[in-house]
Amino acid sequence: MKSSDIITIDKEILSGQPVFKGTRVPVESLFDHLEHGVSLDEYLEDFPSVSREQAIMLLEMANKIITSTNIDKLYEVVA
Repeated sequence: MKSSDIITIDKEILSGQPVFKGTRVPVESLFDHLEHGVSLDEYLEDFPSVSREQAIMLLEMANKIITSTNIDKLYEVVA
């Protein structure tokens, strides 16, 4: 799995904000909704252009990053 299978970053789409591939839905919206107690099912109802598979793959990718033994190095790259 590559990030490009899930996420598109294009300056012509929402000024380069990462979105779910094939949509104009920012990936950040999934984390914002979950943070506010919205279930995945509710999120997918609100954003029908995002597939369950895309959302789950994004969460799995985030989990792998956050639980990586190299998290400090990863954070340095993005900070």
